[in-house]
Amino acid sequence: MENRFLSRGKRIDNGEWIQGYLYGIWERRYILWGMINDIPNMAEVDPETVCQCTAMPDKNGKLIFENDILSGHIDVGFPEDETRKRVVWHENGWCTNELRCDDYEELDDFDSENFEVIGNMIDNPELLKV
Repeated sequence: MENRFLSRGKRIDNGEWIQGYLYGIWERRYILWGMINDIPNMAEVDPETVCQCTAMPDKNGKLIFENDILSGHIDVGFPEDETRKRVVWHENGWCTNELRCDDYEELDDFDSENFEVIGNMIDNPELLKV
């Protein structure tokens, strides 16, 4: 699967996160992730949890998705200072945004090299409240 086309969502039947290709019929959303005997593996997901992949990995190689929360220690002089930000689509591309901040910064190689995914806004919104 090509990363930029991936989506993830929480299964309706058991609440587990799955990732694959997003497919919609009427109001329902499904994630498809392979085939068995020419029949697609798929599960219905909660539309409120569907997140698109940014196609960019974090510093550990984990793919970054919409609504992920990133954490990084970027000030060498103060390694105990932690920066946390969320990943959002803003205007024309993937951006990050810190809590109580109106600024949006483009998600870029700096984020990929210095930040790691520590959770997401759906399961762990409290992680932004540092």
